Amino acid sequence: MTTRYAALLRGINVGGAKKVPMAALRALLEELGHDAVGTYLQSGQAVFTSGHGDEEFLAAELTRAVEKRFGFAVDVIVRDHAYLRAVAEACPFPAADLEARQLHVTYFSAPVDAERFSAIDRAAFLPEDFRLGDRALYLYAPNGLGRSKLADALARPRVTKGLIATTRNWNTVARLVELTGDRA
Repeated sequence: MTTRYAALLRGINVGGAKKVPMAALRALLEELGHDAVGTYLQSGQAVFTSGHGDEEFLAAELTRAVEKRFGFAVDVIVRDHAYLRAVAEACPFPAADLEARQLHVTYFSAPVDAERFSAIDRAAFLPEDFRLGDRALYLYAPNGLGRSKLADALARPRVTKGLIATTRNWNTVARLVELTGDRA
């Protein structure tokens, strides 16, 4: 049985650093034996079909292949369609009523608990807010991620220590659900 996945590459093609052309990324995924490969935007999303079934293996395999091909390390998270859909459906904020720049999801490589975020004084950042989900954090930033003081606090090393964390805006979250859905 094959499954549709999204690979989320952290920190590529941002500010001229860690350049990974999307055509080269698609070719690399095909060389790894994956099918129905595609990319979305230039900021590190790829979709593919694989029969392997182990997200951690797929992420580690792509991490090694990117480093070998491009000469630098990139953190990768791989998630299947069911997970991506569940994260979108579980959004605790009114996604349909917000602009995509106001709502973000940070995907984590492993489960996180509230204790990790206990030092953050949520009231000090209002109206910005966040909620935890399944290996995900939902961030409401009414003025966008670039101006978010809460996003900076959430990205501090003591909060993300030991994890891969990569953030996507709501348009990308929704598009990845579509791109990994059943192919007609």
